[in-house]
Amino acid sequence: MRGRVLAAYVTAMCVSGLDATIVNPALFAIAADLGVPPAAANAVESAFLASLAIAMPVAGRLCDRYGASRVFLAALAAFTAASGLCALSWDLGSLVCFRVLQGAAGGVLTPAGMAMLFAAYAPEERMRLSRHIVVPTALAPALGPVLGGLLADTLSWRWAFLVNLPLGAAALLAGAAAPRPAPGTGGGGRLDVRGLLLAGAGSGLLMYGLNQAAAGMSPLAWAALPAGAALVWALARSARGTELPLLDLGLLADRGFLRGAATATLSAAGLLGMLFAFPVMYQDALAATATDAGLVVFPEALGLMAAGFLVDRACARWGERRVVAAGLLGGAALFAFLALAEPGPWTLRAVMFAVGLVLGQAVTAVQVSAFTTVGPQVMGRAMTLFQSLRMLGGGLGVGVCAAAAALAGYPAALLAAAAFLLAAYGAAVLLRPAAVAREAGTTG
Repeated sequence: MRGRVLAAYVTAMCVSGLDATIVNPALFAIAADLGVPPAAANAVESAFLASLAIAMPVAGRLCDRYGASRVFLAALAAFTAASGLCALSWDLGSLVCFRVLQGAAGGVLTPAGMAMLFAAYAPEERMRLSRHIVVPTALAPALGPVLGGLLADTLSWRWAFLVNLPLGAAALLAGAAAPRPAPGTGGGGRLDVRGLLLAGAGSGLLMYGLNQAAAGMSPLAWAALPAGAALVWALARSARGTELPLLDLGLLADRGFLRGAATATLSAAGLLGMLFAFPVMYQDALAATATDAGLVVFPEALGLMAAGFLVDRACARWGERRVVAAGLLGGAALFAFLALAEPGPWTLRAVMFAVGLVLGQAVTAVQVSAFTTVGPQVMGRAMTLFQSLRMLGGGLGVGVCAAAAALAGYPAALLAAAAFLLAAYGAAVLLRPAAVAREAGTTG
């Protein structure tokens, strides 16, 4: 029976991973079909990422109260249903609303699935699970750009969402047949409703303002951006006076963790901003097909997979600081190359592979170092905060790059993505813990 738990988890993670990358090559077709400028389609991705980030902290409370298996199945059903609704969208506004629902379900799905899996397998058995999990969950995001481009060209962009329905149904059948432990006792404290509302409204207004800027600067954008920033500031203030805040921002007082979170957040903004802007530019400016765009972007995921195998040896040989610096500066240089040069398809594929390789190693290295000083009693809250900030950074990066593309052209969008990586490099250098900085000074 535990095999059904594993099958449900792997299938669900394949659905989630595929959805994370399958939509980008289809965004140009979405914009054309729904009658909006290509840059305005950023709302489809930025709204998804923002709702994903806000829902993540809620997952633990729901699992404590109702049981991980029940929460997992409910989130999977909601994600699958939202995918079907996305395929039925009649305009950009309806698609964005359904993507928000899909992102909220996805934000709960991954942590609930991991909790369900760990509840079914003892600690000494979990390492052996990796052989069943790593390949399919890494392969699905890698195949997403190619599949999304093919579906957009041969059928319709709507199939980029419809493809989730049979996979989601299969995962639901496997999960429904698996044993379900009794739900928790409702421990873990009360949900920070005020923080949830502030986070949702603040990030929503920021994304809306950036989307309005991408569609053509309007008074709504000028009003939404400062209002969103004010609500995010209110969220930070609220977290200080709440016993169990939605996002425990007090953990950022640890300088090592702050360095890792800031670097990863800015890196996500740059990478996801580039992955939005480049496929749209490739189709809009160069008259390429969605399939061509997917095939060009596809090697980036392969580079990320390769980085996972190389980062340990790279850090052991050159040290974490050099790996992070080389990755972020190298990534910024590659983004600038994409903005300023006009290479052929095979050169672009090589560049995309290099992007995944260098940024994958940099972000993995800084993430590992970020948690070296985090105690076990706050590890769960720290991981939730880290992942939520990373997703929010990705959403803001998509929005900023879309606004830059609308106001100054696609090269400006790619240069904005490069600027995010340079800012990440600055965070990695300037926010080093004092002890590490002193050690570097004495050995330099």
